[in-house]
Amino acid sequence: MLHDTADQNRTSAPWWRGAVIYQIYPRSFQDSNGDGVGDLPGITARLPHVADLGADAIWISPFFASPMKDFGYDIADYCAVDPIFGTLADFDALVARAHQLGLKVLIDQVYAHTSDQHAWFAASRAARVGEMADWYVWADPKADGTPPSNWQSVFGGPAWTWDARRGQYYLHTFLKEQPQLNLHNTAVQDALLDVARFWLDRGVDGFRLDALNHAMVDPALRDNPPAAPVPGKVRTRPFDFQDKIYSQSQPEMVYFTERLRGVADEYGAIFTMAEIGGSNPLEEMKAFTLGDHRLNSAYGFDFLYEPQMTPALVAKAMAEWPGEAGEGWPSWAFENHDAPRALSRWCAEGDRELYAPLKMALLLCLRGNPILYQGEELGLVQDDIPFELLQDPEAIANWPLTLSRDGARTPFPWTDEPQGGFTTGTPWLPLSDANRARAAQVQEAAPHSLLKATRRLIALRQGNAELRLGRFELVQANRHVLIFRRTLPGSAVLCAFNLGADDAAMPPMAGGMAMLASINGGSSAALPGLSAWIGRTPR
Repeated sequence: MLHDTADQNRTSAPWWRGAVIYQIYPRSFQDSNGDGVGDLPGITARLPHVADLGADAIWISPFFASPMKDFGYDIADYCAVDPIFGTLADFDALVARAHQLGLKVLIDQVYAHTSDQHAWFAASRAARVGEMADWYVWADPKADGTPPSNWQSVFGGPAWTWDARRGQYYLHTFLKEQPQLNLHNTAVQDALLDVARFWLDRGVDGFRLDALNHAMVDPALRDNPPAAPVPGKVRTRPFDFQDKIYSQSQPEMVYFTERLRGVADEYGAIFTMAEIGGSNPLEEMKAFTLGDHRLNSAYGFDFLYEPQMTPALVAKAMAEWPGEAGEGWPSWAFENHDAPRALSRWCAEGDRELYAPLKMALLLCLRGNPILYQGEELGLVQDDIPFELLQDPEAIANWPLTLSRDGARTPFPWTDEPQGGFTTGTPWLPLSDANRARAAQVQEAAPHSLLKATRRLIALRQGNAELRLGRFELVQANRHVLIFRRTLPGSAVLCAFNLGADDAAMPPMAGGMAMLASINGGSSAALPGLSAWIGRTPR
């Protein structure tokens, strides 16, 4: 009877609730034509790898027409594929193949800014009067010619650039080649919703919404106040010296999320997930996902830049999403295309083989949607890219104090050959010997590889509705030991993790539970260093 209850909960939930999402960075997944850059046909060819993992969906980072100043996040045409990645026909083939394999397809939507090469920006900068004149954030200089406010860009320097053609400054939160859209203008919102419809009509199953809380600014352009220093944190950019209460995170954004959700609902079970950063992300994540008329999910940076994984960190993140009525659904990532590889942050080099499956098990046991970044299933580590090979504009601008995002964007190693099976040409970023040694082909041949462990752990999550849909109940979170239950009415799964080197005891309750998984020798009686044990209430 308990088994029936769990299965009923699993089958009645929408497909995205608790789904395992696999992020693909298209430049670095698979190159099909030998130019050294990954592309859509390459992704399509490698989709069986993702399906074999047991993932529910792929999320593809931007592949739209772009000058590539920020590698696709500067979009020149929202409804076109950049030739370096292929064609719209290639995208349609990708969607068809993914659906054939049982994978949903999520794509990035970047609504805060465009490229300065976008036709909208060309029309907007042409004159102060016209249909698109206020589609971007323009402002007159102060009396002394300086920018309208003190706002700073994420990548360094003022967030304002003078445009002589229009005789005004325009706002850019990131690069100067990424002018800020004015989402206070409903015509801009309408145009972006039409972009969403374009891709929904092509069969996509949802959107990851990039930097969504940057998409509206204070219309009065008031100066940001200074931010208090954070103990132990070095401020490497002018952006870090301000409390961004006026240059982002405006409350009116929730009404745009409602409009976007309305469009998604027109197409059925479409998943919408916002990326939310900043100094107060939780409040915005909750607001953007409140109720059934806003976005389905949001994720922040709870784990992405943390130098150490601790039980307290997990306990805090889970406590913030208790599952109250009307509350949105969280998503979690330990690493992505912007954040350093977790194994390089969270454990000593000599512990990586033990730590990697432990980390994977933890991610897949959390309440919410786990997001795996390509190569995480191989245990890839952060690559050190020499300055002369850097591509990341943020790292180049702030060298050497900003860790390069390129180190997490290096090509996926399919084989241990010199180009890793990624390309027949020269890869756009180098592949390291350390990561080629972890190649997918190598791990397929190894009986106890992380790749195979990841498949088993995803299958465990998919086969136990408590892990996918259940509530989170904290049992223990001390210095190194984290124990929690995932529960549905009448059943529970106990998840125990020892993140430290010393052995630890298990609580007595584990003795009456049936083992589902053991990592590095964990048992119902004891947790050796860097081990885990997962068990369930007998049915």
